[in-house]
Amino acid sequence: MSTHRTNIPNSLNEHWMPFSANRDFKKNPRLITGAKGVYLKTHEGNTLIDASSGLFCNPLGHGREEIAEAVSKQLRELDFVLPFNQGFGGSFELATRIAKNTPDDLNKIFYTICGSTAVDSAIKIAMAYHTSKGNKKKFRFVGRDRGYHGMNIGGLSVGGFNNYKEMCKSILMPGVQHMRHTFLPEHKFIEGQPDTGAEIADDLETIANKFEGEIAACIVEPIAGSTGTLIPPKGYLNKLRKICDKHEILLIFDEVITGWGRTGSAFAAQEFGVTPDLMTMAKATTNGVVPMGVVAARDGIYESIVNAAPDGAIELFHGYTYSGIPVAVAAALAVQDIFEKEDIFKRVKEMSPYFQDALHSLKDLDCVESIRGYGMMGGVDIRMKDKPGKAGFQIYKASYANGVNFKATADALVLAPPYICEKKHIDEIFDKLRKSIIQYMKQ
Repeated sequence: MSTHRTNIPNSLNEHWMPFSANRDFKKNPRLITGAKGVYLKTHEGNTLIDASSGLFCNPLGHGREEIAEAVSKQLRELDFVLPFNQGFGGSFELATRIAKNTPDDLNKIFYTICGSTAVDSAIKIAMAYHTSKGNKKKFRFVGRDRGYHGMNIGGLSVGGFNNYKEMCKSILMPGVQHMRHTFLPEHKFIEGQPDTGAEIADDLETIANKFEGEIAACIVEPIAGSTGTLIPPKGYLNKLRKICDKHEILLIFDEVITGWGRTGSAFAAQEFGVTPDLMTMAKATTNGVVPMGVVAARDGIYESIVNAAPDGAIELFHGYTYSGIPVAVAAALAVQDIFEKEDIFKRVKEMSPYFQDALHSLKDLDCVESIRGYGMMGGVDIRMKDKPGKAGFQIYKASYANGVNFKATADALVLAPPYICEKKHIDEIFDKLRKSIIQYMKQ
């Protein structure tokens, strides 16, 4: 086995890349060779500023020595523990620290591998809870158009991207219903939460009445991130909570993107003052260093499931080989230390107005159709060109060439810079993005 690695692999042919235009990429590859702070290095020797925290994963910046040291130390001491009927101290310590940040009584912490597995776990926990209460009739789930909940079958079923589902439509979960998304025509260029649109939550009331007693849970992202940052109208999430309570429906918040400070609060649940029954998280939990997902559940849900089983029996027939493995836990504990030491959530609160002003400064560009943002996240819609996604992809590639890296979903540019950004970094992001959009407009 060779001990030498070049910046260019011998072959690009064998790796089937996820969510990628493989043929386009391999004609002109974009390879990242290093990362530090808010910057990335490319195989061509260029520097990129990271405007989307990787994939919302690296809000504390790249190359954090504290995390690297914690991971390295853990691997030397204890590399793996059978997660079933065994454990190690770190996973219990981490659960306690996570529970200190979750809202109200969401104190029971279940570890998974990533955001997708966290969502599927939340779905199973919801089913197990209703079964423990004798409500076996509840089997339906409610999602939302333009919602993204990962690529496993459960998350795909409740998600709201039909093009993602097409190839798997015959094997999706039965009985799933979808509400409308919250983005209305009058919400273009609104800063923060729109004043109108809360009544869209009544979609859940309509569904619950149609399938009375059959709805197990409703799952939403508090802010729909992957689709381009759809901000909930004022009062919308509160209405969902009331409707769920009325019909004994569990409310699940998918906080894989918004979790751990993206809105300025630890979770969007606290930011918007609405507590769900189950909450998923991933990405920022380990600063993207090691894959990890988490489900936080209300105490009562845990107690109902556990107490329904005989003594000595497995209470929930669910879990993963890599649930709470030591290396992921070590990374997550180091992240918790950084959150506290650097008062990260306060930093996001203080930097968010500057970021939002910079984001909305793009509204004078002719091809920009809408801008939405909250906290340290934003979405910019580009007018469609020829076919959906072409404009977004072209601007993404132009931006890469101009030294700024971010995620594009179809024709929405998704911005979510690292929390450690200073004002000069925000300026750099939007100067380079503006330059790239203007170049695109001249094509």
